[in-house]
Amino acid sequence: MKRAWLVWSVGVFAYIVAVLHRTSFGVAGLQAGERFGVEPSVLSSFVVLQVVVYAGMQIPSGLLVDRFGSRFMLTIGALLMSSGQIVLALTDSVGLAVLARVLVGSGDAFTFLAALRLVPEWFPPRRVPVLMQLTGILGQIGQVLSAVPLLAILGWVGWEPAFLSAAAVGLLAMMLALSIVRDSPHPGSPRPPGEGWREVARQIRVVWGRGGTRLGFFSHMGTQFSITTFALMWGVPYLVSGQGLSLGTAGMLLTVSVVAAIVAGPLIGVLTARYPLRRSYLVLTSICATMTMWTVVLALPHPAPLWLLILLVIVISIGGPGSVIGFDIARTSNPSTAMGTAQGMVNIGGFSACLLTIQGMGLVLDAAGLGFQGFRLAWLVQYPFWLLAIVGIVISRTTARREQGIEVDPLYKVVARRRRRGERSDGGYRGRGG
Repeated sequence: MKRAWLVWSVGVFAYIVAVLHRTSFGVAGLQAGERFGVEPSVLSSFVVLQVVVYAGMQIPSGLLVDRFGSRFMLTIGALLMSSGQIVLALTDSVGLAVLARVLVGSGDAFTFLAALRLVPEWFPPRRVPVLMQLTGILGQIGQVLSAVPLLAILGWVGWEPAFLSAAAVGLLAMMLALSIVRDSPHPGSPRPPGEGWREVARQIRVVWGRGGTRLGFFSHMGTQFSITTFALMWGVPYLVSGQGLSLGTAGMLLTVSVVAAIVAGPLIGVLTARYPLRRSYLVLTSICATMTMWTVVLALPHPAPLWLLILLVIVISIGGPGSVIGFDIARTSNPSTAMGTAQGMVNIGGFSACLLTIQGMGLVLDAAGLGFQGFRLAWLVQYPFWLLAIVGIVISRTTARREQGIEVDPLYKVVARRRRRGERSDGGYRGRGG
């Protein structure tokens, strides 16, 4: 078991470094504008590009993780990201900077799925939901590393040393993955053989055809995109230009967001493990709470009070750990040989909605301006994606249960039975599902 914790810790470290690389360009926005001599609108396109690459690489990454295993993909992912950071450190060409972000986005996609796959391979099923939550939560330490030490190095000694130091951390993650990580505690664990394009396409169709995969996709979509859009692009401009807060207060609210996710993650993991069939209810609760908070804030004809903005940030931030439930649903709905492919499909859900929301909000803000009314209209872009996710969850949940022959008891009967018998709840069902 000690070996399992060591392997998982290296996987988590690799993911922390991936998030550091993912967010490093954003914290250096002002310096990047000076170095490359471009307007802010051009710099913002780097964020969109990164999301496009990350989302677009999910299915290929999942297939590669299934085929070659976590150790190989963590190593390649760290190498790609470090290479991208080295290019970014040494160039003043916009074209090469774009290539650097493509490398970072690709390596980032490899790393997250490879780190997630280690959890069910090395730990018993009862621990998997909580550890998957912890993997996602601990990865956000990378955002802190880019916002504090990396930014400090950037201010003290300049652009090249800052990004070369980030590359060095990536190379450390690569060496640790290569020397310590093993794909499974059981040598010779089955992997899908090398296959042609037709067979790969068939595998993708089979995995997507499972109701549990689609349930995970829509669960991830509905919970993840709002907080990601807020943290990655429009949150700080909204709080400063739309709500009239200072940069310091806006930064404080982003800190509240991280804390809220850290607190909520383990609790969601425990509930997911204890009531596996109620996972979709947890997802729907998170989506409805997020929709309600945004509706309350956007309905105000004036800027919201600070306490309401804090509550908004807390509620939408819970969607981060809530989105990990989608990966757990995919895990229990697919064989281990297709796990990476399934989880890659799930990850597309939230990031594709995030990409479209960022673009849609940008178009609205171009027309309406970056003021209170402009942002009030722009955030309405979220609602179609929530409605799509809710409909998708309800339909795919029914399909998943039917496919797996699951019989569901009402939740009140489960609770009453546990109280009568003092037994550990199995979630009121027989089989796997969401």
